[in-house]
Amino acid sequence: MKKVLLSITALSLILGCVALSTPAVAEAVERGFVSVSSSANTEVTPDVADISIAVQTYDNKSLQKATTENKEISEKVIAALKGMINSANGDYVKTINYSASPLYTYSGNKRNLDKYQVSNTVVIHTKSIDKVGSMIDKAISLGATNVDNLALSVSKYDDECNQLLVKATQKARSRADLLAKSASTSVTGVRSLNVSCSANNSITPQYRMLAANIGGADMAEAKAASTSIEKGIVKIYATVNATFFVK
Repeated sequence: MKKVLLSITALSLILGCVALSTPAVAEAVERGFVSVSSSANTEVTPDVADISIAVQTYDNKSLQKATTENKEISEKVIAALKGMINSANGDYVKTINYSASPLYTYSGNKRNLDKYQVSNTVVIHTKSIDKVGSMIDKAISLGATNVDNLALSVSKYDDECNQLLVKATQKARSRADLLAKSASTSVTGVRSLNVSCSANNSITPQYRMLAANIGGADMAEAKAASTSIEKGIVKIYATVNATFFVK
């Protein structure tokens, strides 16, 4: 009989604890909250350039000849570009794509070999933005056929983002406090924070120059004119979507 009474007493205590805890859980779930959004942005002068330069060669009969010619030109271009960068400052030149393939023309259902094409593409990553124009000119003068892309960016992008996110978060909290006060309540804590940071270059210049199509007076004029690169600015945006508990 004593064992039965003890079991009943223990069960009662457990049920009592459950009954006491249930309102607390419900209260936490039903806590009020306010959601706000804020943003911050800045404009920064870019200090890093990534240039994509390609050497393309062709031969009507021999892939080997197209490959040999490409190798000779590419080695000159790469050697010259390496001599213009500062590797101690994090600059580098690397190959990002190499291809060698036949090109065909079609007449009805018949496929005819047109020529062989070899392409070698390198990227120059440099902080010497003032030399970018000279690098492009040098590569083209040595036989590079394509300048496909030039992207300008900010080396301290993460630092800029972090500062903007702090600023945007502070604005979000201030806005939440203002809204809570207007509703005769107050902020008690953070429920959630969703943040993002992105950059939008004010300029995204692209170049494509086919040396094979330039000759005579046009070639002389192209050599005399130095490629001009305008840095422009990079806009960095930070956005914060925040939800705060209120009571």
